[in-house]
Amino acid sequence: MTKIQNTKQYDLEDRTLAFAKRVRAFVNILPKTTANFEDGKQLIKASGSVGANYIEANEALSKKDFRMRIKICRKESKESRFWLKLVAVQNITGQEQERKDLEQEATELMNIFGSILRKSE
Repeated sequence: MTKIQNTKQYDLEDRTLAFAKRVRAFVNILPKTTANFEDGKQLIKASGSVGANYIEANEALSKKDFRMRIKICRKESKESRFWLKLVAVQNITGQEQERKDLEQEATELMNIFGSILRKSE
C-alpha cells in the first residue's frame, strides 16, 4: 500500500477508537435505569466492534475477507446509531447534544464504510 493509504487507515483507526471511547464516557453518565443499563451494554459492544473489525479488515487475508469485515464495520456503526437513538437521556447536563453528536459520528462512519465497500468492488 502507498504511504497515503496507510495514513488514512491510521486516521480511521484513531477515529473509531475515539468513537468507542466517547460512547463509553457517554454511557457512564446516562441515568441509571434498567433500560439504559441493557441498551448501554449493547451500545458499548457495537461501538467497540466498529474499530475492532476495521483493524481486522486491515489485516484481511483476502479481498473477500476485507469486504466482509468492512460490511461488519458498517453494520456495527448502524447498530450503534440504533442504540444511541434508544437510550434515555437527561438534557440537564448536555446529554442530548452528546447523543446527537455520537449519532452523527455513527452515521458518518457508516457512510465511510459504505464508500470503502463500494470502492473495493
